[in-house]
Amino acid sequence: MVEYPVPDLADVTMEAVLKALGDPTRLAIVRMLADGRPRPKADVWQQFSTTKATCAHHFKTLRGAGLVTYDVHGRTHDIRVRRAELDERFPGLVAAVVGS
Repeated sequence: MVEYPVPDLADVTMEAVLKALGDPTRLAIVRMLADGRPRPKADVWQQFSTTKATCAHHFKTLRGAGLVTYDVHGRTHDIRVRRAELDERFPGLVAAVVGS
């Protein structure tokens, strides 16, 4: 099974989160996933006019910053924002980012 390690939330810094969200595509991905529901990575990728490799880079950057995690179901890899965890660590951050 493929494993996608994510940083422990205690190790996630505001600076890393804001740096990851500084890219318009990554910000759009987080806004798309802000409800916290998992979505297939392929469905998210198809929403952008970029290559699969570029989108994979954005996904990896978001994961490295602690913003998203993956749920692996066989060949399907779902991506989701760690909404509840982020709301606990940085109250109001996700709501401010997505404008709700």
